[in-house]
Amino acid sequence: MNISEQLQALNDFDLADLDMDNIGRWPLMLKVIVLTLLYVLILVAGFYLHVDDLNKQLGRVEQEEQTLRQDFEKKAFEAANLAAYKAQLVEMEQRFGALVAQLPSETEVPGLLEDITDKGELNGLSIKRIDLLDEQAQTFYIELPIAIEAVGAYHDLGAFISGMAGLPRIVTLHDFEITIDTEVAPMLEMSILAKTYRYREDDDGV
Repeated sequence: MNISEQLQALNDFDLADLDMDNIGRWPLMLKVIVLTLLYVLILVAGFYLHVDDLNKQLGRVEQEEQTLRQDFEKKAFEAANLAAYKAQLVEMEQRFGALVAQLPSETEVPGLLEDITDKGELNGLSIKRIDLLDEQAQTFYIELPIAIEAVGAYHDLGAFISGMAGLPRIVTLHDFEITIDTEVAPMLEMSILAKTYRYREDDDGV
């Protein structure tokens, strides 16, 4: 059967007579058309599934690229600022060392008491009492309270207090109390609590 005859047979064929259980009796041209359509549908479905999978893979790759880019930018920023961070760390260590150097060691405390006594006498005061009280342990340092009682004129007391700031070690002043000395009027009697500090070593305990 030539092509013209096949086309004529296809034209004469009534689609209502299609029998899915007897495909062998379909006109050859109809078989070719149906098979071609099925092949095209399979190709389209396969192409769609393949493209969809590629799109998903592309999305994952783009997400990974974004993550890697952010990580790279973070590390690049850290690397660019590493020198500045190191310089700041060195500066902080130097400042800390300078502050620690101003804290007296245990062996320097008696010398500090002598310095306070000398400072009072140089300002015309009579030091009645200067006692080192019990240490107070803090988290990073040891607090050393010093009870001071001195007698002198108002301006001499003021000069003594101002002069404490010039001591080579850190000393803070607390709990001022000034009264008139009835025994040596018009002199004033000052009671004050001075505190110095030393760095807490690992073997200082809690």
